[in-house]
Amino acid sequence: VTWAALAAAVGKSPEWTTSALLGQHQMSPEEANAAGKLLDLPADAIMLLTFTPYKGSLPTSVPTDPLIYRFYEMVMIYGTTYKELIHEEFGDGIMSAIDFGMTCKREPNAAGDRVNITLSGKYLAYKKF
Repeated sequence: VTWAALAAAVGKSPEWTTSALLGQHQMSPEEANAAGKLLDLPADAIMLLTFTPYKGSLPTSVPTDPLIYRFYEMVMIYGTTYKELIHEEFGDGIMSAIDFGMTCKREPNAAGDRVNITLSGKYLAYKKF
């Protein structure tokens, strides 16, 4: 069973579905049942998919998985750049990870295929009070 097949059964994007099935999002009972049926999960496992998860549940503060570490490395190197460019364009605020979208696609390239990841989050300005 592929992540794409699971996403089709659940009716959500492959990115969201994968994240949910890895414990980072709460599924509706209908979504959990659709995934559970395809994965032949027992009823208690399906029920757990509907619980509110603890997000950001990596086993260590600095990731040890090489691929996940590269994202950590990108934030260490480019985090301040992203911050400055976002603040210059939008003002003092953040990019939401709640009102958020993501795509992950293969990009053919003669020098070797590339991973193309797009992150799209709503801009949220800090309030003055």
